[in-house]
Order: sequence, then structure tokens, then C-alpha cells
Amino acid sequence: MSDEGMKSAWDNMLDRLEKERDELALKMHLGKQEARAEWEKLEASWNRLKAVKGPPMKEAAAETAAGVGSALEAAAQELKKGYEKVRKLL
Repeated sequence: MSDEGMKSAWDNMLDRLEKERDELALKMHLGKQEARAEWEKLEASWNRLKAVKGPPMKEAAAETAAGVGSALEAAAQELKKGYEKVRKLL
């Protein structure tokens, strides 16, 4: 995948996660305590993920870039699962 394609895919994934996050944040004002506790854990993960400004840089070694990309994808998937859990709790 090209650098531009990786950036676009990364941006799309972050956009989808951010939209779901924003929708759930609105519901959290009236949410249950269990959902609130889960939300706080997810917020910490969200902030760590957002701190990464984009996919691994081209200059990184191929194996390192692949490993970092896989780790970021796994983190995003965990957030998605967590958001689904919070949605069910609300």
C-alpha cells in the first residue's frame, strides 16, 4: 500500500472511531455507572491512539513499520470493541 493510501486508510479509521466516540460521549451524560467506568478506560486508549499522528513513517525499517502498524490496528480494534460494549450498556 502506498504512503498516501496508508494515510487515507488511517484517517478513515480515525474518522469512524471519532464519530462513534462523539456519539457515545453524548449518551454518557445520562449513562450508567458501569458504562462510565468502561468509558474512562476507553478514553485513555483513545488519547494514546490519537497521539500517533499517522501510520509508520516511510523511513522506518519495513519490519518495524509493519509491527507498529499492526500494533496501531490492534489498538483501534480494541477501541471499536470497547465502544460497542459501552453502546450495549447504554
